[in-house]
Amino acid sequence: MSTNPANLLRERGLQVTAQRLAVLRAVSARPHSTADAVAEGVRAEIGTISRQAVYDALGILSEKGIIRRIQPAGSPALYEDRVDDNHHHVICRNCGKTVDVDCAVGETPCLTAADDSGYLIDEAEVIYWGTCPECRAKQQ
Repeated sequence: MSTNPANLLRERGLQVTAQRLAVLRAVSARPHSTADAVAEGVRAEIGTISRQAVYDALGILSEKGIIRRIQPAGSPALYEDRVDDNHHHVICRNCGKTVDVDCAVGETPCLTAADDSGYLIDEAEVIYWGTCPECRAKQQ
């Protein structure tokens, strides 16, 4: 796959638009951002864009596998452009900072289910929760 955003869109059968390119750049610049944070980044780059246009772009880019949507329990969806592997995340309970965690085993799906119930499992999603170093330092 191409690393050029316009070529990546074309390879996935999508029309190249300024809005989609700006959304891709915003997600790349700030991984693990909410849709609202992505919209702020897009507006800073190209000016006026509706919230719905950003949500639509995020939806189609996620659907086509260009970006990844994760939704931690009790939290808004987050978007990132690291889609080439099956990694996990750790989230701070205090500030919400989210960082990537490489797979414990290293091969998709990274975890083996005790009982797959006949499914062909190709992905495992794990979210670790805790307190980030910055929040721990503030607490001490």
